[in-house]
Amino acid sequence: MSTGEEAGALPATMAQALSAAAALGVERLDAQLLLLHALGRTSDERAWLLAHDRDPLAEDAAQRLQASLLRRLAGEPVAYLLGEKEFHGLVLQVDARVLVPRPDTETLVDWAIERLQGLREVRVIDLGTGSGAIALALQKARPDLQIHAVDASEDALAVARANGERLGLPVRFAHGDWLEGAGTGYALIVSNPPYVRDNDPHLPALRHEPLSALASGADGLADIRQIVQAAPGHLADGGWLLMEHGHDQAADVRALLEGKGFQQVQSRKDLAGIERCSGGLWRTVK
Repeated sequence: MSTGEEAGALPATMAQALSAAAALGVERLDAQLLLLHALGRTSDERAWLLAHDRDPLAEDAAQRLQASLLRRLAGEPVAYLLGEKEFHGLVLQVDARVLVPRPDTETLVDWAIERLQGLREVRVIDLGTGSGAIALALQKARPDLQIHAVDASEDALAVARANGERLGLPVRFAHGDWLEGAGTGYALIVSNPPYVRDNDPHLPALRHEPLSALASGADGLADIRQIVQAAPGHLADGGWLLMEHGHDQAADVRALLEGKGFQQVQSRKDLAGIERCSGGLWRTVK
């Protein structure tokens, strides 16, 4: 907080706490969420803060807030500090073992739901599931689906399994390196794989998140290439492969899909108008 507060003078009211956070350079929304968390309240109670901005702030809550603000200033994601992140209507528990689910990835989920329309009780696999966000969102939207989810990180799988159990969603989680050892006959393969270039200047800002879930070779496409090459051996006739990728990678990913023989290759834009996902249809009978 301010120099005086760092020396022990903690803010006395809610309003003073938020003002001190702003002076430090913490965004207002982040500060509000961290203050609610320090108070033991939920993230959807921002209106309560406005109505109680002159209420006294207990010393223990002020100390918890101060510790969280300092961690936020060091670059730690708010979701890690709160221990949770909302994604596609689900509240997922997250920590440094997994990437923080991004709103952009909801575009991939929505597209997957569209592609599954008219199909019942088919098999779907989510590659590199992380927190389980995609698989769990699909299972919530379509309880009839048989959803498998794999990740090469046992730590990530522990987070995903805990989310599935807490939400009561029967996704089958398993350890695996992309499609190695996976079955066949999937109606849909979906993935948000690593796609950041190894030398991307933004990587240092993401240092609190697992690097293995972010970086993927000199051009950021190493894992996507692997998935595209392997996917046909695991898709049912008429199955789709859908993948998230970087903001400037859509044309390259479409070229990989077309080169492998996928049909109806296309990309989907996120809410910002950026081509965020690409995919294609696989025919086992040409």
